[in-house]
Amino acid sequence: MPELPDLEAYLAALRPRVIDACLDRVRITGVSLLRTYDPPIERIEGSRIVEVSRLGKRLVFGFEHDRFLVLHLMIAGRLRWRDHGAKVPAKVGLAAFDVSAPGDPRTPGGSLVLTEAGSKRRASLHLVAGRDALAEHDRGGVEPLEVDRETFAAQLTQENRTLKRALTDPRRFAGIGNAFSDEILHTAGLSPVRRTHQLDDDAIGRLHQATVQVLTGWRDHLVDEVAAGFPERVTAFREGFAVHGRYERACPTCGTSVQRIRYASNETNYCPRCQTEGKVLADRSLSRLLRDDWPRTVDELEGA
Repeated sequence: MPELPDLEAYLAALRPRVIDACLDRVRITGVSLLRTYDPPIERIEGSRIVEVSRLGKRLVFGFEHDRFLVLHLMIAGRLRWRDHGAKVPAKVGLAAFDVSAPGDPRTPGGSLVLTEAGSKRRASLHLVAGRDALAEHDRGGVEPLEVDRETFAAQLTQENRTLKRALTDPRRFAGIGNAFSDEILHTAGLSPVRRTHQLDDDAIGRLHQATVQVLTGWRDHLVDEVAAGFPERVTAFREGFAVHGRYERACPTCGTSVQRIRYASNETNYCPRCQTEGKVLADRSLSRLLRDDWPRTVDELEGA
């Protein structure tokens, strides 16, 4: 799922292309994409785009007359910038938004094409009228790069959760998901299953600093990488990550094999030496299967 740094890269590429441009036409081909009917989607055709912003993990396109398109890409939704009127891909295409060039409605600008890989269609699009209706899409989490240490600590410790769950809870923090939470916890040297109420002031400080460092660093890197282009390779698995998506590869800090906890369709990646004092965390499926043969420490794992 695109997270804060990925979405900021999208925003950096979209703003010069669409702000002050006219939305000529909306072409929706994904039957499950549009989740609202009032106002009808046709109402914004011919309207000028006045702002593009982020609301947590949602992209918001603001139009004149206080109308807003709220787009949630979910796990596999992606955006492409194509020539004006470009065809929506048959298998993965969900929609296209044709816009005129900013400042000159007579000049074709381009088409923002929305795709979603896989068989499940989870991406969603809402058209709402007024800022009160827009606020209903706000999950309530604070922006992690806009709060001080005290506010961060208050959000983190509001409930006694695992650190992984607390960081990815959109009611606590906006824009952090599975991938960057792994990277943040590795940078902070903290276990993903440690409870929030177990943290002392030093650990909370390290976690806040790591959150700012990881999100700012990757945001700036991805924005610079795009330059004048458009993000075409938005992925949860990136070269340069320390642990996420790097199961059994060497931790860049200590060289230990990165481990994982799998649950449902997700997994948490971590370094047992850097984060869990050498302990291998129980994988729900494998640890039950292997029982006494499941290694409890990284020394047992590497000696196997």
